[in-house]
Amino acid sequence: MPHQQSTRPVLGFEAHTTSTKYISDDQLAPFISSTLPTSQVELTLSCRDLINTDIISKSDPFCIVLCKESWQDQYYEVMRTETISDNLNPQWVKKLVLNYNFETMQKLRFEVRDEDYQGSDFLGFFETTLSDLVSTAGRQYIGKLKGQIGGSSNQNLGEIIIVAEEVLGCKQIAQIKFRAEQLPKLGWVCSNDPFLVLSRSNEDSSWSVVARTEPCWATKNPIWNSFGIRVTTLCNADFDRTIKIDCYDHRSNGSHKLIGTCYSSLRNLIAQNEPMIFFNEEKRKANSSHANAGILKVDNIHFTEEITFLDYISRGTQLHFVVAIDFTASNGIHTDPNSLHYLSPNRMNSYEIALRGVGEIISKYDNLKLFPAFGFGAKLPPSGHISHQFPLNGNASHPYCSSIEEIMVHYRRQLNSVQLYGPTNFAPVINNMISISNQFQDGRNYFVLLIITDGIISDMQQTKRAIINASSLPISIIIVGVGNADFENMDELDGDNARLYADGRYAERDIVQFVPLNKFLTHGGPNQYIKSQTNLAKEVLAEVPEQLTSFMKSKGIKPQASEAQNTPPNVSVVQPTAPLF
Repeated sequence: MPHQQSTRPVLGFEAHTTSTKYISDDQLAPFISSTLPTSQVELTLSCRDLINTDIISKSDPFCIVLCKESWQDQYYEVMRTETISDNLNPQWVKKLVLNYNFETMQKLRFEVRDEDYQGSDFLGFFETTLSDLVSTAGRQYIGKLKGQIGGSSNQNLGEIIIVAEEVLGCKQIAQIKFRAEQLPKLGWVCSNDPFLVLSRSNEDSSWSVVARTEPCWATKNPIWNSFGIRVTTLCNADFDRTIKIDCYDHRSNGSHKLIGTCYSSLRNLIAQNEPMIFFNEEKRKANSSHANAGILKVDNIHFTEEITFLDYISRGTQLHFVVAIDFTASNGIHTDPNSLHYLSPNRMNSYEIALRGVGEIISKYDNLKLFPAFGFGAKLPPSGHISHQFPLNGNASHPYCSSIEEIMVHYRRQLNSVQLYGPTNFAPVINNMISISNQFQDGRNYFVLLIITDGIISDMQQTKRAIINASSLPISIIIVGVGNADFENMDELDGDNARLYADGRYAERDIVQFVPLNKFLTHGGPNQYIKSQTNLAKEVLAEVPEQLTSFMKSKGIKPQASEAQNTPPNVSVVQPTAPLF
């Protein structure tokens, strides 16, 4: 059948490679072949009867998905789900879309883990192939989890349920707002904290969770916030497909209580002909007069067409790459072989690996080929003053380099000139990015700032404020940590799990991606640097497309007229009257 465009980023080896294993471009071929895949397949994951490894609560499970081709030795991570707290029967919302090729053996490994403060505990694994999943009648595939826990391998570790479904082409997004009325109170003391769980029907009468709302606190008449969901996710573009809507009372221990259930379809939700009645299945079977459990109404529903990253890029939006390199003393002097800045004629240091890995990807999207590059945290000659932002090329009025190679030349030259010092301040560089990007909010320019550092931020509170201010502007910030420092505080800046908050304000969107370089370094072999750079780039750049489109959508900016791609911007487009940096 003809190839159909995915309606979401394909989470395969194209993105989210967070494993410590490394893979070459040749090894990637079965998953990102130059030929079109037979189709694209979406996987929905859930588990039941997981083992509990927590003492005073239940496990907090998440699932890591890994892939390999039959001739490969190692599995490589392609996605991990969200974590669901205190739940031994998790139903994960996050989906995985893979290219399916009939002619290849695509092996999959699912590792279920319990997240805790010190990392994660193993809960079990299951291995299969993509062909096994797609050939299962009814789409629902059930596998027994295996593994050793506490020295024993004979335990019943529970099951993983995998639903595989072909992705149909549809770029519509449904924005839905629900309200409910007259929900029964489940507790004697506390009021309900209701939330909704939406599931779509499968061919074998099972259900796959597709969305959850946030709870509304202490109310019998909740009005939930509007949420957006791709039509392919909600019903795979089948407007008559049955959708189950469960209403739960939130419990802090994870044992949420079902208030009631109703059924609908996207077509019926659009029609809004009459309210939907929640019913309690157990009470209905018992012919109880309390089987009805309130009313659900669609407060509002409308549709938008999804605009993709490629829609903007193909219409002329330019990515501008900016570099800031840490020259603080904690790196060690560049003549010391143990230094992170050590300059060797035979190998690249960590800073050079990070710079080349990220820079060589982003630089392809900038027609200008002008890349501002800075250092921070050094004493500059001849005065010896400490600078938190100095141009690597020494030209304050024109701090541009024409290639990644030129940035590396100036980086090495500065190591022989400046004195490594400190502190490690990020806010000056970010604030300067803010002052520039403020002038370019028409959708034609987007800025990606790469900060490479070895240590803990000295101006954390100021950096938080700067990032929150930048979150409303066309900026993405990539932070690569090099060396073996404790980077735990850096994760606070990365808004994957919780929006950044400071001084009573939340970031408007997640614009920061932090990764430790050591996670991606591979040693030995003729292609060790290429492998390290490739895996690093895939991880840190995976979020940039979504960050760009989220900015454009927040400002109501649509892709520019197609003629824009034929008119490359010149320096004056990105350089204001005052120096750009």
